[in-house]
Amino acid sequence: MNELQPQAEQPRNPLHGLTLEAIVRALEAHYGWAELAERIPVRCFTHDPSVGSSLKFLRKTPWAREKVEGLYLYMLRSEQRAQRAQDAGL
Repeated sequence: MNELQPQAEQPRNPLHGLTLEAIVRALEAHYGWAELAERIPVRCFTHDPSVGSSLKFLRKTPWAREKVEGLYLYMLRSEQRAQRAQDAGL
């Protein structure tokens, strides 16, 4: 395989193509900083939270990034379940 060719698409990976910034912004919009800090108690969410400080911390801390990505996936699944329930009720 030619190294200059792009890697194969990952159609079943919901994180593929998303930036960490997009994930943090989506979580903040959905949960807000206070609930986000309750769910993942790290200083970047509990003390003077901002997208910038969160990105700086999460890029340096793999375990925290995994928790954020996991919460994002949970949020997506919850939204999909709610949508299916709403569609079934119509």
